[in-house]
Amino acid sequence: MFDFSGTLFRVASTAQWLDAFTAAAGPALAPRERAELLGRLEEFGALPGGVPPRHVPAEVEEAWRTRDLTPERHRAAYTALTGAAEPPAGLDVDALYDTHMAPESWRPYPDTAPVLRELRRRGVPVAVVSNIGWDLRPVFRAHGLDGLVDAYVLSFELGVQKPDPAIFEAACEHLGLAPAEVLMVGDDRTCDGGATALGCGFHPVEHLPVEQRPAGLTPLLDRFA
Repeated sequence: MFDFSGTLFRVASTAQWLDAFTAAAGPALAPRERAELLGRLEEFGALPGGVPPRHVPAEVEEAWRTRDLTPERHRAAYTALTGAAEPPAGLDVDALYDTHMAPESWRPYPDTAPVLRELRRRGVPVAVVSNIGWDLRPVFRAHGLDGLVDAYVLSFELGVQKPDPAIFEAACEHLGLAPAEVLMVGDDRTCDGGATALGCGFHPVEHLPVEQRPAGLTPLLDRFA
């Protein structure tokens, strides 16, 4: 079982996210205005999968806590955080939110494809288990990796978020394996590490920029020799 964000793929930086949006849809931002907005967007963690919020306004706390249970809650949480960053009046927060779901906003880590291909060659089934509020399958298809995944177990489809054991149990059932036969790979020791409560193993990786983690997944192949 693999987590998605920070494990197999990494989202664009906040600057890349904002710049791609403003280049396509506006508004144009002066350098100082852009820099100040970027700082506020990162303070509130407005980019899903990006820098976690340093501050969540009280009125957003409930939506934030349950954001991965439905697409509506996910959108509401992140657009509220973007709104808290006080973007310029001409910036459409819903359209900016939509930008992060585009396949081009995500890059696989350098060893994602080689590791998935090797697991497939060895006959090891793979599930992607993610706390997420939208369908990530198009990202895998766009990067040519969908054929290497046997099952997607997504919180918004199941109505359960990691670290609840139910989401890992569902993934094990999809794989047709007992929990003791399954390894969870992820960057969050609380959420992804929750699989251990069910009896699964756990292999942690660091949530780093793509360029800084060329081989974080490769060592796990030793466990399937």
